Amino acid sequence: MDPTRAFVKNVKRVVVKVGTAVVTRDDGRLAVGRLGAIFEQLEKLNSRGFEIILVTSGAVGAGRQRLKYRKMINSSFADLQKPQVELDGKACAAVGQNGLMALYDTLFSQLDVTSSQLLVTDNDFKNADFRVQLCQTVDSLLDLRSIPIFNENDAISTRRAPYEDSSGIFWDNDSLAALLAMELKADLLVLLSDVDGLYSGPPSDPRSKLIHTYVKQKHQKAISFGDKSRMGRGGMDAKVKAASNAAYSGTPVVIASGYAANNIIKVLNGERVGTLFHKDAHMWIPVTEIGPHEMAGSAREASRRLQALTTQERKKILLDVAAALEANEQFIMLENDADVEAARDAGYDEALVARLALKASKIRALAESVRKLAEMEEPIGHVLKRTELAEGLVLEKKTCPLGVLLIVFESRPDALVQIASLAIRSGNGLLLKGGKEAKRSNAILHKVITSALPESVGTKLIGLLTSREEIPDLLKLDDVIDLVIPRGSNKLVSQIKSSTKIPVLGHSDGICHVYVDKAANLEMAKKIVLDAKTDYPAACNAMETLLVHKDLSTSGGLQELVKELEQEGVTLFSGPRVNGVVNFSKASTFHYEYNSKACTIEIVNDVDEAIDHIHSYGSSHTECIVTDDHDVAEHFLNRVDSAAVFHNASTRFCDGARFGLGAEVGISTSKIHARGPVGVEGLLTTRWVLRGKGQVVEGDKGVVYTHKDLLKGV
Repeated sequence: MDPTRAFVKNVKRVVVKVGTAVVTRDDGRLAVGRLGAIFEQLEKLNSRGFEIILVTSGAVGAGRQRLKYRKMINSSFADLQKPQVELDGKACAAVGQNGLMALYDTLFSQLDVTSSQLLVTDNDFKNADFRVQLCQTVDSLLDLRSIPIFNENDAISTRRAPYEDSSGIFWDNDSLAALLAMELKADLLVLLSDVDGLYSGPPSDPRSKLIHTYVKQKHQKAISFGDKSRMGRGGMDAKVKAASNAAYSGTPVVIASGYAANNIIKVLNGERVGTLFHKDAHMWIPVTEIGPHEMAGSAREASRRLQALTTQERKKILLDVAAALEANEQFIMLENDADVEAARDAGYDEALVARLALKASKIRALAESVRKLAEMEEPIGHVLKRTELAEGLVLEKKTCPLGVLLIVFESRPDALVQIASLAIRSGNGLLLKGGKEAKRSNAILHKVITSALPESVGTKLIGLLTSREEIPDLLKLDDVIDLVIPRGSNKLVSQIKSSTKIPVLGHSDGICHVYVDKAANLEMAKKIVLDAKTDYPAACNAMETLLVHKDLSTSGGLQELVKELEQEGVTLFSGPRVNGVVNFSKASTFHYEYNSKACTIEIVNDVDEAIDHIHSYGSSHTECIVTDDHDVAEHFLNRVDSAAVFHNASTRFCDGARFGLGAEVGISTSKIHARGPVGVEGLLTTRWVLRGKGQVVEGDKGVVYTHKDLLKGV
């Protein structure tokens, strides 16, 4: 649950307002499907004991649509050629209200819910006795589990101004909903609209960002509203006024989309949906808080300052970071111990707790890895190609940073150090989101690293995100974030890949195979298989499927491999061809990542069948063949289409540090850009630099192209 929305735990009475744009379609007809989905949510909440009060717009629009149709049916062709007079709004309201309530009654009846209609006008609320009677009537209806449905009685309303009149009691159904929420002492008001919530500008403007929590002191003068609602009298400006009035009178308000599925239920579950208005919002969120877009923009500006430094200046930054890690070792361990203790108290698996721990030896090892990165060859501005296009016209292809990286990682706080140091070495800005279980560790590591950055670069080069709810906003920032690298579970990677337009570098599965050929040295095979499975079972480069040549099933080799695995506590699952040779549970699927001491075993006829199996069920991560037959090994290495392919070596070697990359931000199974462990090179792209002496194209008449490779032989 979003901590800013914890108040929903005590919510019982809820006012829900549906706007005209939610109630009707673009053509003015009633949106029956959308209303049905909303009413199903209200029925669920009603059955869970919530007291639901509905405020609806749409009567005028529905009536206008019906009257226009009736008028057209009863008109002659000649009448239709005449200028059409606008229909009387009050007549439309009278007709539309009847049809609207008939539909609402039908929908609620299908859900076994009783509803009731209450039409009110602005003048009604001037009468104190009316207000008392209104509250008593609503209380009685709610006691009977009936849902009261309110609407302004536009057919007989005497208000003259379209938005706000001199009485100031209410001026549209948004302000009516706010008034009712206050009068009826509701615990929450939900205003459903045709947009996701309140934006920093018009929602159609791609620069506008969704505001999750409205802070009056921060947002009141900083927001520019667009046009009014598609169908109704008001727009977002009217909603904000109504929401502010209700919130500062004590009733929290959420403005959310009525188009999205289950939004009302999500709000009451405390999820971060729409825009929250609350009288205490200024206490939760600092007025000077930097939003995700500003954080990414600041990281980009800082990265450009970093790129402008000399090689020696960038090297010194990394050496300073390494020294800062060692100097703050005790503080880091103190915060990390608190995370480890909290994880144990929360009942986390011991394997996760072990990954979370930062011992003194690990901190020193991290510092040393940062120093190794500092000593690496300068990666920025490396000339990959230099070509003379024509005499005096030289083109260079050079390496350069990607820009701003968003890295989402889980569990291991040491990943923060690796990723930050790689970003500094490659000249990239960085946004980091670690797991909540390492919150204190990540915070201290971020503080230590950014404190080592010089003022010429600025601490905003590396931003640390503290809330999981910030990730959806960040994934929309394709204008300021250049690459997302998720480093964690299959679920995390898959969710991110499906939620953003930003390029994602990563792997959604780590289904790695070891194939033991008939020509394998069995003792070597045992060592490799055991290491690939048990060295770190939760790692993405751990073996998940063992493929064994059919001859080993008759020679006893398969049985020996099984015995070794079982002695190490590995749970085994069999493929169809293993049944009868050895006995254990049948695997439900070959495409499965166990992330534990478990794996699948299957028998194959030969190396080609092993390759076909890997291509059919693997995830293109890391594969290994164990064999002493050189030709078979080369066939396997050349044919298997995965990011890493090994001969007689454990799959656990697929790692940035073990590959000599200094560190890694993750492992990519993508074929675009980097593949395999992603180190400094994977965080770079290229650009072209052309130097001339006044040459112009002029239809290529005045240029004699030479296309001479100037790096050849250098």
